[in-house]
Amino acid sequence: MNVFEAVKENVTARQAAEFYGIKVNRHGMAVCPFHNDKNPSMKVDKRFHCFGCQADGDVIDFVSQLYGLSVKDAAEKLAADFGISYDNRSRTSPKKVKRRISEEVRFAQAEQKCFRVFADYLHLLERWEKESAPKSADEGFHPLFVESLQRKSYVEYLLDTLLSGTIEDRAAIIVEHGKEVSKLERRIKEFTAGNNGRSYECC
Repeated sequence: MNVFEAVKENVTARQAAEFYGIKVNRHGMAVCPFHNDKNPSMKVDKRFHCFGCQADGDVIDFVSQLYGLSVKDAAEKLAADFGISYDNRSRTSPKKVKRRISEEVRFAQAEQKCFRVFADYLHLLERWEKESAPKSADEGFHPLFVESLQRKSYVEYLLDTLLSGTIEDRAAIIVEHGKEVSKLERRIKEFTAGNNGRSYECC
């Protein structure tokens, strides 16, 4: 087993983050060390992903970026700091490693897209709640105001789950809301472009 395999099998990004002095809360969130982060925006478990600056990768990538090391030096540092033994002469199966990484990357990309679209949608709902609220008791409810009341709490729940839920919960959201996310993304672009008078069913 080479140093890369040995480290990835024995140390998670969260363990490394905590070992090198980064506080991780009970939801697995931490203040990102790779940008000027005021509130925890980096999810840390087996891998890490920052929803602010989009830094992403495994435990070796984390230490590489944290200390400005090459991936090999970062892997060797982790092995030394965590007392992990390895054999540099062993060979790995490139196809197996490539397949595992590609699956992780696809999941991270889908999760990132869901979070971005739902966050943008929440901002619109909050704006509609303020701007479209009735100005008097006799005024009827604007459709966008009604939508903000109906959807805001649920979208907040989805975002909380994407931030702090289990990998199973996050994967369920990605699968169940894939079509909705695509429709919302198109709709948000229309409102951003100035078509604020146009509205249609999003889910």
